Amino acid sequence: MANALSLDSVVLSQDEKELVILDQTLLPNEVKFLRLHKAEDIWEAIYTLRVRGAPAIGVAAAYGVWLLADQEDTGDMALFCQRFQAHKDYLNSARPTAVNLSWALNRMEKVLLAERDGHTVPELKKRLLAEAHAIREEDVAISRSIGRLGFELLRPGYGILTHCNAGTLATAKYGTALAPVYIALEEGWRDLRVYCDETRPLLQGARLSAFEMQTAGVDTTLICDNMASLTMRRGKIDIIFVGCDRVAANGDFANKIGTSGVAILAKHYGIPFYVCAPTSTIDLAVKRGDDIVIEERKPEEVTEMWYAKRMAPEGVKVFNPAFDVTDHDLVTGIITEKGIAYPPFDVSFQKLGIQ
Repeated sequence: MANALSLDSVVLSQDEKELVILDQTLLPNEVKFLRLHKAEDIWEAIYTLRVRGAPAIGVAAAYGVWLLADQEDTGDMALFCQRFQAHKDYLNSARPTAVNLSWALNRMEKVLLAERDGHTVPELKKRLLAEAHAIREEDVAISRSIGRLGFELLRPGYGILTHCNAGTLATAKYGTALAPVYIALEEGWRDLRVYCDETRPLLQGARLSAFEMQTAGVDTTLICDNMASLTMRRGKIDIIFVGCDRVAANGDFANKIGTSGVAILAKHYGIPFYVCAPTSTIDLAVKRGDDIVIEERKPEEVTEMWYAKRMAPEGVKVFNPAFDVTDHDLVTGIITEKGIAYPPFDVSFQKLGIQ
């Protein structure tokens, strides 16, 4: 099985005609890349988590909206801008909680608005492509920076707990919550232990984080979500790294469902709990976590997905939120590419120049 770090989760094809994504719904049993160029296929890939993880979604959105705009066969600037806006709005509807989706699309739109006057449509298309490339290249640098800062918090032999998947599969490269482990490997460390919550109901921890860590040669242990407390109680966990999809101005953050429970347990057992967050996920317009829109997904993910036969009675009601919100007072620190923010987070964000 290929080392996950060698797999590009999202890139533009060499001929610049297709979005190439690693279909993460098939992992760890099959490594398959999809080549997409239609609007509905790109939307579906984002919605169904074929491409997932806030940073990777942002990269996919940037390339996706450029591809759709590049297919527009018009030299009329006003019409081109109108169609670009329609493509942007359509892709933005795929996932409401992950702020990187709207962040990347808005960044592409800013280029459109800034460059449309005095340029032809072909010139504007080239500028939009350059911006999409920049978003991906910056994501690699950001992830590596987060990894370096997180690595400085580690000690040889540490046990690390992570929830969901915020590794290289969730970004252009390295990841966020697992980036410190990849940096440790580059530094020659071989004695770290990583515990992966399975992350029901979509099993990103079991299918993706465990796959990443095991293929990288890390001592990896998979646990069910409800085993985290006992694992902490027995002293196996020294530090916790999780990713996030949106951070509010006060430090509350939304991440995959179950993260808040991990944070509560960490507080009880006195274990440092760090959020690995590119500044693009920090949404200062959202004052607190209760203002973050939480995506709710299909009940079949709970009752039928992964099972040979349905595992719940027909007609039972299902509550299936994709994310939960963790209160800022449960967070030890938020690791960004600009530095580590400590409480009070609004003051720390300001000191780090996050606007």
